[in-house]
Amino acid sequence: MDLEKHPQQPAAPAPPAPAGIRASDADRDRIADILREAMAEGRLTAEEHAERVDAVYRAKTVGELEPLVRDLPTPGGAPRPSSATPYAYGPEAPAGPADNLVAIFSSSTRKGRWRVGGRTNAFALFGSVEIDLTEALFSQRLTVINATSIFGSVEIKVPENISLRGSGTGVFGNFEVVTLESADPEAPVIVVNGYSVFGNVEAKPKRGKLITDLHNQLRKHLGR
Repeated sequence: MDLEKHPQQPAAPAPPAPAGIRASDADRDRIADILREAMAEGRLTAEEHAERVDAVYRAKTVGELEPLVRDLPTPGGAPRPSSATPYAYGPEAPAGPADNLVAIFSSSTRKGRWRVGGRTNAFALFGSVEIDLTEALFSQRLTVINATSIFGSVEIKVPENISLRGSGTGVFGNFEVVTLESADPEAPVIVVNGYSVFGNVEAKPKRGKLITDLHNQLRKHLGR
């Protein structure tokens, strides 16, 4: 009888999810976070980031997500654990085209309680566009705003406790994004990209406006 003791073999790691499996919201958020970090480190340009983020939220399967970060140093891992008190995002809106706000020799405004889509295009030509997100309802963590101003202005106001980032160019004009980093990892992330020519693009927090109370009200409304 063989009494020799054999060391216990470690359990094999779980195989990765099949490429054809449907992507979850957590999968998309994980990839979006990797892309955000890559842009912050200068590994992606604002245009590349915008293109990839758009592809993230159009992806239907895990196999469509992974190639978007294959050339980046941060490996794709398990989804980040959720916060003990996550934000109460509203029901996610169906995928569709970007929201468009256009002002040509005119003005266009979006404010109050409105549902923010994943991507918004703002264009001002001899006009002004105002986007006020301080009372908005977010269906997703990442919102991308592509702002273009030519002899006009695009003004974006956000709550003080979200994350705000951006990258753009001013040609005989101004492009300014006041960077914010929320202490809450589940807070909405807004990325503003674009350029201005003889115009102004500005994104900044609105003093005294916080999104937490609104989310608490939404949580009660949804019975969460």
